[in-house]
Amino acid sequence: MEEPLLSGQSSESGEKESDDKWSSYQSVGRRPGSVFPTSSVSDAYSPSLHAALLSSPEPHRNEQAIVYQGVYGGDYGGTGTPSEVGRQILDEVEIRELLIDHVGHRCCWGSRPARTWNIHTVEDCNVYVGTLDTFIEERDTIKETKPYLGGNIDGKDKGPELGIWELDLRSQFPVLFVPYQESRAKIPHSEIIEKCSGCAGRGGIVCSTCNVNQEPGFHKENQMIQCPTCYGRGLIAHRDGSDTTCVKCDAKGSIPCAACGSRGLIKCETCRGSGSLVTRSICIVKWKTVSTRKVSGTSGAASVPDEVFHRAKGVQLCNTQAYQCTPAFFADSFFLNKFSSEVIADRASVPPSARVICERHTISVVPVIRVTMAHRGRSFSFYIIGNDREVYLKDYYPSRFCWGLCPCLEWLKF
Repeated sequence: MEEPLLSGQSSESGEKESDDKWSSYQSVGRRPGSVFPTSSVSDAYSPSLHAALLSSPEPHRNEQAIVYQGVYGGDYGGTGTPSEVGRQILDEVEIRELLIDHVGHRCCWGSRPARTWNIHTVEDCNVYVGTLDTFIEERDTIKETKPYLGGNIDGKDKGPELGIWELDLRSQFPVLFVPYQESRAKIPHSEIIEKCSGCAGRGGIVCSTCNVNQEPGFHKENQMIQCPTCYGRGLIAHRDGSDTTCVKCDAKGSIPCAACGSRGLIKCETCRGSGSLVTRSICIVKWKTVSTRKVSGTSGAASVPDEVFHRAKGVQLCNTQAYQCTPAFFADSFFLNKFSSEVIADRASVPPSARVICERHTISVVPVIRVTMAHRGRSFSFYIIGNDREVYLKDYYPSRFCWGLCPCLEWLKF
């Protein structure tokens, strides 16, 4: 048998042959002109990962570890059989117990078929699941404005304004492959003082109570409004026909504007009366993982949704991590090599404002058993999936008393 790709070779010719194989392998799936940085992702904030420009020579051949897994693939191109990988050996009692437990959690389902019907066939339908997780960092800027109440500002006189990719955010860098995390950081030397647009730098806006008919931008001071107590008479009438002096306006019939004190202007809430605003640039940083998932299985498992296989526990065949993953290599399985290449080729797109930090590529085989039960010419099938033996029954089960319409235990689905 041919030696694994990364196995040690003592002879000089063997090392040269291994180098040639590695060189030819690395070219698979790589876009022309693509750049691979040589930094290791073990450093939480490596300068080469976050430099303004990514430019570096080709990586060393051992930078990305490809795990050789021996014989896999079976009927798909290898020499083994899929059922030999993570095979679940279940007897009739265990199969019935799993189905009875599954039926017991469903409303209006009877357990008689699970207990009494004959197990007609038990077949292996192992499924291969490939994932490519791309951990990216996206940066964007927004403007933040607040009232300027005096004091020093961090403007361009303190130094040049830094670009968003020049910010040192190593203290905020999250764990690799977190689903989502967001952070904010002020860009140094980006503060500027501007005139408040809401009040044109005056610190106040025209009072709409005593200057209601004034032209926009103009106001008059010492405007009086009608006294609400005596309605402008200066006197308060009584039921006996007598009048008394209005205390509210001192018999004048008008009082200063209660809204602005007859200043004509109301304090601008935008600048808090200062007339100036300080504007700064804020960097919004988003770390997130975008994933590409692919399932390959036999026709026997075609009726099972892919989501069931993605959440199932299986046997991991390879797990590689690098700046940009390349297809995995299996010496005895053309199928798995092709499957890995297809997963890599379907990698998720990265927004223009983001960059790739790291990628992780995994291939797993999920054990799947398809069980068919029969009784008096009737039959139904269900699946036992994964190492945790999850039962999946898509549609038909012979003992359903409400035909799936009863909502009394819908909460069980959650």
